[in-house]
Amino acid sequence: MQQNIQIREMKIEDYPQVHALWMTIRGFGIRSIDDSKEGVERFLRRNPDTSVVAECSGRIVGTILCGHDGRRGCFYHVCVQEAYRKQGIGKAMAVFAMKALQKEQVNKVSLIAFKDNEAGNCFWKSVGWTFRQDLNYYDFTLNDANITRFNK
Repeated sequence: MQQNIQIREMKIEDYPQVHALWMTIRGFGIRSIDDSKEGVERFLRRNPDTSVVAECSGRIVGTILCGHDGRRGCFYHVCVQEAYRKQGIGKAMAVFAMKALQKEQVNKVSLIAFKDNEAGNCFWKSVGWTFRQDLNYYDFTLNDANITRFNK
């Protein structure tokens, strides 16, 4: 990893740069409500110490929204700006977030990666995450206004 990269907790003040980064990630799904400033602020209030950013010279180049329910942690919106990939930043952010979960006595963490996210799926397998084939993932939309749009 480059020496000028700092891994730290995400704060709501980071939102403009975080959102701008998300918008540059091809294939990234952005939800109209959950990923708004208000939605991220709500998430960070509930999970104040577990989300993370990677910063280079004052510029955010990576993010993980990380939260938990007291039992299991979950990673959302894991990304590293393309020019900074393959430098250990993603792994360093994941380790930072996992240590934060362990401090809160959370013993397991999961994430969802889109099937067509080849780079992400290769990354998670390469750093020791287990691909689960023994379960099905379901969700139910409670608010139809929370629309997901994918970056092209």
